Amino acid sequence: MQLRPWIILTAMALGRVAFGYQFQTVATLTPGLMGRFGLSYAEIGSLIGAYNLLGVFIAVPLGLLGRRFGDRVVLGAGLLLMTAGACISAWADGPAGIAVGRTAAGAGAVAMIVLQGKIIADWFTGPRFMIGISVSVSAFAVGMGLAGLVLPPVLAIYGLRGAFLTGAVPAGLALMLFLGSYRVPPHALPVPRRFSLPSRRECLLLVIAGLAWTAYTSGYSAFLSYLPASLASRGYGVALVGVVMTVATWGNVPAILFGGGLAARFGGFRIFLIGTLFLAIGMVGGALAGWPLAWAVVLGVLGAIHPGVIMAIGTLSARPENRTVGMSLFYTLYYLGGSFSPTLCGVVADHAGRPEGGLLAAAAISVLAVPIYMLHRALASHETMLVRA
Repeated sequence: MQLRPWIILTAMALGRVAFGYQFQTVATLTPGLMGRFGLSYAEIGSLIGAYNLLGVFIAVPLGLLGRRFGDRVVLGAGLLLMTAGACISAWADGPAGIAVGRTAAGAGAVAMIVLQGKIIADWFTGPRFMIGISVSVSAFAVGMGLAGLVLPPVLAIYGLRGAFLTGAVPAGLALMLFLGSYRVPPHALPVPRRFSLPSRRECLLLVIAGLAWTAYTSGYSAFLSYLPASLASRGYGVALVGVVMTVATWGNVPAILFGGGLAARFGGFRIFLIGTLFLAIGMVGGALAGWPLAWAVVLGVLGAIHPGVIMAIGTLSARPENRTVGMSLFYTLYYLGGSFSPTLCGVVADHAGRPEGGLLAAAAISVLAVPIYMLHRALASHETMLVRA
């Protein structure tokens, strides 16, 4: 069935939409949470980081479970846990209960994203590989943008409980579509069920690629986490904040897809450097200057042409038979950074007395991706890796 790979990709993209939506929920609801519970920016950052907390500890075990029990069981269980976690947060009576639900949902997201890259590589080869990776990566931004559009009116009508409950919808849809469509690809190489890790060289490349991905995603996510509070404190209205957040997130979708094609034509390294440069410029401009919509275009569109390149390099750093466990190493570092970067940026914001301090800290984190990526490039031939795909 020729449509099956695309249906499976759609299911995983929906799961990634749910991931972005659930992750962004607290940031979008920051004014309501601070008003109701009297939270500081650092406490808001901790609540945001709770979504990534368990990923540091369970990414590798889930990769090993994926090898032992198969992609369908582990990824399906992850989507189920994402759905349940959103419901737990919705029925919580305080920040602690919300954190429990977010931690549970985040644990499910670990299973989902650890296996995504491997499944895409199983079903998509040649030029379709970069397309599949780019669709998966860009779906996260779709979820973040949806949170900015959906949650404010839902909060006004149904309160915090209704707002948190909406996070179960995309995860539940992804679960049903994935279970109904996924099969083991007929051409897939047999995966050893015994315990084993990738080779030492593969582990090194995976760790370095994971650090580059961590720097990019931690900086970008932390920036968007504090951007609504920054714009509100500077007197911008709710409507403009919503438009800015939509451009800064949904602008990623065509940019990432277009960036995949540009990387194939002009080389991943050039696209990576250009994208990182625009991302940093947009972040600093958004923190220190006016014209928020213009800076949203810079960081959300021009600064989003390169994440597919980082993800592709990470996925291809391990051989097919080691890819499930390999991506769990990759994402362990991502979760480590994602757990602490919002809190770190929140501490900087509290110290500065304004959320703009958190925005500048996020920009500094994102720039760290450049030397890390260059180290990976010095150890591996990226052009050869992408041609093999």
